[in-house]
Parts: sequence; C-alpha cells; structure tokens
Amino acid sequence: MSNAEVRAPLSRCWCLRGTLLEAAADAIHDVMGRHPCRLIDEEETVHVPTVHQAQRQPCTRWLRDCAVPATLYALLMAARANRALITGITGQDGSYLAEFLLEKGYEVYGLIRRSSTEPFERIQHIQHQLRLISGDLLDERSLIQALAEAQPSEVYNLAAQSFVQTSWDQSVFTGEVTALGVTRLLNAIRTVDPTVRFYQASSSEMFGNIPVSPQNEETPFYPRSPYGVAKVYGHWITVNYRESYGLYTVSGILFNHESPRRGFEFVTRKIANGVAQIKYGVANELCLGTLDAKRDWGFAGDYVRAMWLMLQQPQPRHYVIGTGEIHSVREFAERAFREAGLDWKDHVKVDPRLFRPAEIHQLVADPRRARTELGWQPTMSFPDLVSLMVRAELERLEDQLAVRDARNARHAQPVTVPQKRAVSR
Repeated sequence: MSNAEVRAPLSRCWCLRGTLLEAAADAIHDVMGRHPCRLIDEEETVHVPTVHQAQRQPCTRWLRDCAVPATLYALLMAARANRALITGITGQDGSYLAEFLLEKGYEVYGLIRRSSTEPFERIQHIQHQLRLISGDLLDERSLIQALAEAQPSEVYNLAAQSFVQTSWDQSVFTGEVTALGVTRLLNAIRTVDPTVRFYQASSSEMFGNIPVSPQNEETPFYPRSPYGVAKVYGHWITVNYRESYGLYTVSGILFNHESPRRGFEFVTRKIANGVAQIKYGVANELCLGTLDAKRDWGFAGDYVRAMWLMLQQPQPRHYVIGTGEIHSVREFAERAFREAGLDWKDHVKVDPRLFRPAEIHQLVADPRRARTELGWQPTMSFPDLVSLMVRAELERLEDQLAVRDARNARHAQPVTVPQKRAVSR
C-alpha cells in the first residue's frame, strides 16, 4: 500500500494537517506496514471527529468508521492542542493575543464578519501568519461553520460592542452582540466539539457602583450601563454552561487595560492623542468629561497572557485581572502632558456633555487569586504605560505630518509650461 493510500483516510481527520499528517502516515506505514484505520486489533482504539461529520450532522461528533490506535490519538491531540480561534481579533486585545499565541507556536484563526468595516491595521504585521474566517456573533449557523472549519482547542471570545458611551446609544445592538452573542457561540461549541476550552472576556464594568473596594471574584455585580449589563449576562451564561453542560468555560474579569492600540474613543488614547496634537500645534485644547473617575489601568499585553493562563488550568474558574492600583483621569492627563513637556492645566477643558448618564467613580482590582493560582502579575507600571502611549502618539503624528508636508511640497513645485514654438507662415 502506498503512502498516498495510507494518507487518504487520515486526511479526513480534523486534527491532522500538512506536514504532521505526512509524518504520521509515513510513520504508521513504515513501522506497521498496515492501513492506520485498520489497526484495531493490536490495541485499544478511539474515534476521532471530523470536519465533514460536524458539517453534515452537527449533533453527531464522532466518526465511527475512522478508528485509530490510542498511541496515535496522542499525536492527533497534540496536533490539535495548539490551535485557537479568536473573535475580535482586529481589536486591541485580539491583536496582542494573536501575537502571544503565535509566539507560543499556535495556529491562530480569527473570526471576521463579512460586512465588517473594522480596520486591520492592528494585525497587519502578522496577518500573513493568521487564518481569517467568516463568522458573526449574530448568526449561530455561521459560528458552527467557523468552528467546524477551524477545529480549535481554544476559543477566545473578545468580540463585543465595547464602548460604554455607545452602549447607551445602541443598547439593543449591544445586548445582541455582547450578551446573546456569547450564548450563540457556546451553543456552537456544544454542537461542534464540547471539548473546546472557552474564554469569555468579562469586564470590571460589571461591578459598576458597588460600594465594596477593591473588587474580587466574590464581589456582587452592580452594572451602570447597557454594556455592563450585557457583560454580566455573558459572564453568567458562561458559568451556567460550565455547570449545566460540563464545558470548560472561564471568564476573565479584566479591569481597564490600555496600549497604543487602544481605540480613539477611550479616554486614555484620547488623552495621549490630544497631547500629541497640542505638542505639534494641530490643536490647542483637549476636552474631557469628569476628571475624578478612578480606574485600575494596566497594559493590554500583560492581560492577554492571563487569558491564556486561565485556559491551561486543570479546572475552569473565573479570575479578576488587574494591577491593584488606582489612578484618576486627572492623574493620567497630568502625566501624559508632562511626558511631552506641557502643563495639562493650560490645555484640558472639562465638557459636561461628555459625562456618562450613570458615572462609575472608582474601580480597582483585587487580583490575588490570579497571582496565587495562575502565577500572573503585571509587568508594566502606570507611569511606563502613560509614557508608552504618549510616545507612540507623538511618533505616529510626527510621521503623519512628515507625509503631509512631503505631499504639500510636491504640489507646491512650480510647473514649467513649455513655450509654444513659433510657426513660420
């Protein structure tokens, strides 16, 4: 029997691809000289699910006619172990998580909506290493198809309508995506492969105006926005599917985490960008809402490491992730302007129109469980985070202005019009 004949049945197995498939088929053929799927007399066998089976009969996850030796099953599981699917991969957290998993040797899939207008700039530098597939948290069938195609061992649900202010203007949409989208994804996992490990991005906004401080895993929730309410639903449905269906599901209750990749609508990026614009004379003032709100701010690159660690534990449970330090918007602004050699008092204006309908004044994490059980702790201090964001904005704006000036210089060059030659009569 040729190697090609040996490989054909195994190529249907969802967890064997590429060079690993060739190596496995060659090894079985060379050592045993027999068809891999007929080695059922020598030792205990197991059944392996396939993409085709999941697509044809979603509720039937085991391929009965493709039994393989238990020793080979370990190889099959190893091939599957390092494959992850990330929703929200084009966002701040998704891009950092994709980088982190790629460095660990993962095969990374990203879920992208067909109608998405989300820019890919955050993952542009690694896009050639990613596999982007179509799917939408509003469409459960598309999620089933995406899971059947990717066949991940880990799913990280980072997609959401995540801006608090927008959640007031688009409350129904926020609920559909940020809350019910979690249910659709969990149902898809149950349908395709219940052994998948699932991470849900929960938020400190779930605590809202709770008087207890700092907040830990046992602190009650008191959300103060449609976004916070939707996140509470996503958190509890994750817990319920774990307890009711035996799925490996965890929630990471992440406090504010920032980076140069943060969206411009968030106050930290807004401040850093405003500092750069004022420094280079593009603007003269920066309008902010309340300066008294206090948050626990950390670096996003640290927090994606915590996400991964949660899915590596023997038993699933939720964790609070934060620095345990608290700083005000006023302090962030003061440090940011100082980084550029400016005095924030000369440029910051408070605009009451930017106040939230229901403001949260103080959130700070108690991350002791994560530090004890996960061995996780942040690596970047608050001053270093502010400096990183401001310097990134200064460099970005400097580059933009250089491009603009070069373009203007080209357009300003005098155009030499050739004189008409005299025509002899």
